Parts: sequence; C-alpha cells; structure tokens
Amino acid sequence: MPKETSTQKDDPEVVGHLEELRKQLIKSAVVFTIFFIIVLSTIHFWFPYIIKDHNLLILSPFDVLSFYMTISLALSIGLSIPFICHFIYQFVKPGLTKRESKFFSLYTPLIFLLFLCGLSFGYFVINPISYSFLTSLGAIHFDVMISAREYARFLLFTTIPIALIFELPIVALFLATIEVLTVETLKKTRKWSYVILAILSALITPPDFISQIIVLIPMILLYEISIRIVARVEKKRTLRHEMEETEVT
Repeated sequence: MPKETSTQKDDPEVVGHLEELRKQLIKSAVVFTIFFIIVLSTIHFWFPYIIKDHNLLILSPFDVLSFYMTISLALSIGLSIPFICHFIYQFVKPGLTKRESKFFSLYTPLIFLLFLCGLSFGYFVINPISYSFLTSLGAIHFDVMISAREYARFLLFTTIPIALIFELPIVALFLATIEVLTVETLKKTRKWSYVILAILSALITPPDFISQIIVLIPMILLYEISIRIVARVEKKRTLRHEMEETEVT
C-alpha cells in the first residue's frame, strides 16, 4: 500500500483555508450587493449632495446610467469597507500572532474613522476649491460645460485617494507594532519623504497649485504624527522589556 505523501496530508488544511476564504468572499459580496441595491434605489436622496447645485450636462442616454452606476459603486464600496475589513480579519486571524491580532481588533474602527476623515476633507475642501479654480480658469477663454460622467470622475478623483492617504498613521503604527518601522528610519528619511509626498500630492490632485498645497500640508502633518506614534510604540516596548528583565532578575 503506497505511503501518503505530505501534499496529500496538507490537502485537508489547504481545502479548509480555501473554504474559509470562499465564505468570507461570499459575505463581502453579499454585503456589497445589499449596499449597492440600497444606494442605487435611493440615488435621488444622494443626488443633491453629489452634484452640489452644479449645472451638469448629459451627452447621451448612457451617461445617465454611467453616472448613477459610478456613484452607487463608490458609495457602496465606502459603506462596505468596515464589514469587508472585518471579514478579512476573520480569515487571517488564525495566522496572526497575538500582537497582530490585538492590533487589528483594536484599530479596525480607527481605520474606518480615518478613511471618513480623509473622505470628508476631500469632499468639503479639495473638491470645491479645485472645481471652482479650474472652472474659473477655463471660463477665461472657454464656455465651461461639465458632463455628468466627467464630474463623477472628478469627484472620485478628489476624494478617494485622499481618504486612503489618511490611513498613513495606521500603517506606521502597524509597521512599528511588528518592529519593521522605527523612529530613526522615519527621521532619517524625512526630507526624501517630503519630496515623495509632494510628488504624490501632485499626482492625486487636479493640476492646480492650490489643491496640491492644501493636500500636501495634511500629508506632512500625518507624517509627523506617524513619527510621534512610532516613538510612543517604541517607548512602550522599551518599558515592557525593562519590566520583564526586572521580573527575571
């Protein structure tokens, strides 16, 4: 009788992981679908907050569908993020260390809160300033007419990337928790990091200097906050090690 190979022994474990992944993906898809149906069916409620009294043009019948679908997809993804993060955590939890598991369980709500803060900053600050500046600039030589499809793209472009950037302190906190990132590294690379942040702000904002500066300032502040957070994590780790050494002696 042939011996059972190691691959065959691992099969039940691999199948179990795949089954758990499939379960969490199905949950995520169901939550997203529910939110999408709710948002799409109530699009007229969201509509005034989206167009902000701008006069938008529809260039073809398909533009209406494209506008509604784009906005509904974006809102559904935003509303689904907390649930999807929870489902991802449930999948990876068995493979996490105690420290990593504690991190995700404690800071998942903060991840969503920072995402909302970034989204609000983009919606209430960057989007109106950029839109006003660019349309005023265009009005000097052109008749400004904005299509609904292009405005939807512009709205997402001035909100979603900024919301993701606001997650920088959480990323720094996680890397410091698993001892990958240190204060010394952040301080040594500060100047180059500012240059990278300036380039990034130019890439994720409309091509106007005002918007780039408005985005760059909070990015630099977030970087400095990340340094303070990492320093605090290192201080706590040092104190914990000292207490452990004291107990041993």
